[in-house]
Amino acid sequence: MIGDLAHEAMLCEVSATPKPGLVDRATNGAHRDMDFFTFLSSATALRCSFDGFARLGAEHAAEPVTSLLPYLQQAGLAAERRMFAATHGVNTHKGMIFSLGLLCGAAGWAARRGEPLHADHLCTLVAEMCAGLTAAAYAHVEEKPAEARTKGEAMFLRYGVTGVRGEAESGFATVRLFALPVYRTRREAGVSVNDALCDTLLVLIASNMDTNILGRHDMETLRYAQRAARNVAMLDGMHTEAGCRAIRVLDDDFTQRWISPGGSADLLAVTHFLYEIEHRLGQGNVRPVEPVSANGFA
Repeated sequence: MIGDLAHEAMLCEVSATPKPGLVDRATNGAHRDMDFFTFLSSATALRCSFDGFARLGAEHAAEPVTSLLPYLQQAGLAAERRMFAATHGVNTHKGMIFSLGLLCGAAGWAARRGEPLHADHLCTLVAEMCAGLTAAAYAHVEEKPAEARTKGEAMFLRYGVTGVRGEAESGFATVRLFALPVYRTRREAGVSVNDALCDTLLVLIASNMDTNILGRHDMETLRYAQRAARNVAMLDGMHTEAGCRAIRVLDDDFTQRWISPGGSADLLAVTHFLYEIEHRLGQGNVRPVEPVSANGFA
């Protein structure tokens, strides 16, 4: 079921509509090289990979959780090859392979040891597993010629952002502090999965240092996207007619400006995965973090 939930998280993320600037069931957002069906093909190709991540965690449960990372990294590279084969070279799920792969590995490790599959515990395990990951990744980046640096390395030097590695090393702090409380509140209030995902995405865009936006644009554009998402979230999102209209207007705006909050989309899948694993496999012992307010802002 751990693999099932990771697969479901990918499908739910791409299916949620409308998502400003992102591929969904209605539009391709700020993308010309992928559509909804590209994501379905990719998610299908990756289905067995998430079983594998969980199995690796279980197989190494007698070892410290800190020993898991190299095994998961190797499996992640194989998963990326499956993704690129299915999408003809288009990067649909690289960030999710990394984040959900880590969480599946942690869940398999914890389940084999009889430990609770709660969001806080799984995120703590990932943080322990990834301790020092960003420092190691960027240790010698200044010595590289500018033309040899990756986008992530260039953004680290220019803005100090650590992207998906930093998020994992923090135990998915953005998800735990901002996204998951809102998603819990929406789902437990009976809001549809679609609307709860769309509302949570707004909170993520508003709070996340989205490296996908930075990589395409600059810090000014990221701050614009954060402000715009916050303004729409304050209208209570999909819960109100005004909020629904505002999300669709924001989708058009992001698409025209070529803004794609792909990093936030990855964290949205993480949010859904953590919520569902607590409720389906968490042994009914959930300790939710209360949000500051219904829309995630003070």
